[in-house]
Amino acid sequence: MTLRAELNRARRALCSSESADLDAQMLLAHVLGVDRSFLFARPEMLLTDDESARCQVTVDRRAAGEPIAYITGAKGFYDIELRVSPAVLIPRPETELLLEEALRLTERGACIHIADIGTGSGALAIAFARQRPAAKVYASEISGAALAIARQNAERNRAHVCFCEGDLAAPLIESGLQVNLLMANLPYIPTADLAALEVSRYEPRLALDGGVDGLNLFRRLLTQIPSLCSEGAWVLLEIGADQGEAVVKLVRDRVGARCDILQDYAGLDRIARFQL
Repeated sequence: MTLRAELNRARRALCSSESADLDAQMLLAHVLGVDRSFLFARPEMLLTDDESARCQVTVDRRAAGEPIAYITGAKGFYDIELRVSPAVLIPRPETELLLEEALRLTERGACIHIADIGTGSGALAIAFARQRPAAKVYASEISGAALAIARQNAERNRAHVCFCEGDLAAPLIESGLQVNLLMANLPYIPTADLAALEVSRYEPRLALDGGVDGLNLFRRLLTQIPSLCSEGAWVLLEIGADQGEAVVKLVRDRVGARCDILQDYAGLDRIARFQL
């Protein structure tokens, strides 16, 4: 079978996807170990039976709903590429908004201390460390499997991040650390909503389940923030699209700070921002 024919077959198999063409291209390029441009430069190239079979298996996985990032083992975030597996949440474009706000609030040459709580794949911590090389970046994660991937991602992206295993900010507080900025993309999906969401089929529940109202981990982190953040520190939290009002109240009641809600490009609540 030619490369063009294999690509067409993949498109048909993925026709229910809104990005069938792109999905097919990414999967075939991954299987063949080539860039997507190669697919169009050599459309008449004949595939071996083994290559064709591997393409079909990969496309079938995607047609069944498995995220492309888990199939290829990689996901782009901001200006870096990350290794991902079912042990970590797949980084989303919305989280880049949190990173951009963190960069806006800091200067490139500033020798400041930064914490990324619940780092997962390390996306926020690593991307920030590359943009602010003078900063001391610390990242915590409760999952040992996720932390192993985050460490690999830091090494492959040549980012200097100090990783700590533990529950939320606890390992950083125990070390006596004080930070000038805290970032967190914590689980914020209400438990009852998970079963109906496609994301729950493949991505780790530990990185998704935010408890009854989705805010359990926010409450716990807010109690830790005074022990970790220095006076004047900024806090940035990614939140669910309908959680802005509730988070503003939580921050006011538990920290005594005024909280602003930043919206994403779709006009939905996405980032809670406050200063101590």
